[in-house]
Amino acid sequence: MQARPGPLLNSLLLTLALTLPAYSGAQQEGDDLVRELVSRLELDSYKDVIRELTRFGDRRQGTERNRRAVDWIQQHLETVGCPTQRLEYVYDPEPSPPRAPRPPAAETPDLTTSTGGAVGRNGSGPGGASIFGYRAATGVNRDLMAQPDARIRELNREEPVNGPRSQVYCTKVGTSRPDEMYIIGAHMDGHGVNEAVNDDASGSALVMELARIFSSPDVETEVTIRFALWNNEETGLNGSRAYVEQRKDLQGIEEPPGSGEYPEPRWLGMIQHDMMLWDHGAPRADGSVSMDQRPEADINIEFQSDSELVEQSRQLAFVFKSAADEYNTDYPATVGPHMTNTDSTPFMNETPSISLRENERGAHTGAGWNPTWHTPLDVWTSFDDEDFRLGLNAAQTTLAAIAKLAGASIKE
Repeated sequence: MQARPGPLLNSLLLTLALTLPAYSGAQQEGDDLVRELVSRLELDSYKDVIRELTRFGDRRQGTERNRRAVDWIQQHLETVGCPTQRLEYVYDPEPSPPRAPRPPAAETPDLTTSTGGAVGRNGSGPGGASIFGYRAATGVNRDLMAQPDARIRELNREEPVNGPRSQVYCTKVGTSRPDEMYIIGAHMDGHGVNEAVNDDASGSALVMELARIFSSPDVETEVTIRFALWNNEETGLNGSRAYVEQRKDLQGIEEPPGSGEYPEPRWLGMIQHDMMLWDHGAPRADGSVSMDQRPEADINIEFQSDSELVEQSRQLAFVFKSAADEYNTDYPATVGPHMTNTDSTPFMNETPSISLRENERGAHTGAGWNPTWHTPLDVWTSFDDEDFRLGLNAAQTTLAAIAKLAGASIKE
């Protein structure tokens, strides 16, 4: 069996990808080509895919609504011309021990200090405040009746059961380097008795829209691109972990020999998209959050400073930041080193890995900046076009960066 690439080879591959000429055989070159591809992203089309995914409620794993959503995703990808495959695995964990209750916060924070009288990270002090500002409580809603919309309650009534699981991916095969590949992912499952709009129809629709554009008959890429819609993210990244376990040792193997076909091209990088819509700012002292997208909203591109491939992942993150600086129409991007708790994590020691999202996962999302996270509020009516446009700008970031990295061209 062919050996997997180590950190040095991964670094060389990323450096090579960043220094190769971006396009060959294209009618348009450079910026014009990328701008043409970015222009094919439309807000209404992005929203339409999100809206279709809401038909399946929160798409909680282990339910019929989840299985029907997987079927619909596969059908949609095939319709836009991206050939699909499925990866099967079994989810049958041991029962989790009960969690200890969280100590209650002080009812009245001390407003005479900048931290509400608290010290420590993410609300370790009284009043739900910390050196990072006020925080709101977070958690996963399991109460069906906490959802006020009767239609959404009925969509989510079925409880999950352990057993076989399935997830879909589709592939755009590279023309000159089909044995190398970027993976673009998002998780399609959610929970919280809602429609899982932000977490993570927003990322799933982004991936599916990029699959549509790169699968257009007039678009070619030198490098292969895979578009993955992970399942079981909410239970511990089980779908992406299954992918890594089943396919990492198949990288770069020509099958059958001499065919020029590579069922698992060698990974050049993994780009995850998880929660793209809500950047409304920090909680106020009473725990409430503004319902308006803040003017200074941005897209967070995160790598993990503790990964074995931290330097290569950091380089990849700044390639995406550069793409956002040049091609985003409304919102900028920032880079942070704390990628965590999403489907890029199982890849981060195997290939350069980053995650795009609305907020920093630990310092913002984990501190209650998003009241829709795993709650009955993650429904279509909680979001407006300013929110959806933030997600569209994340799509612009990834499309532009991958177009350059994968050597995209547009045929006459």
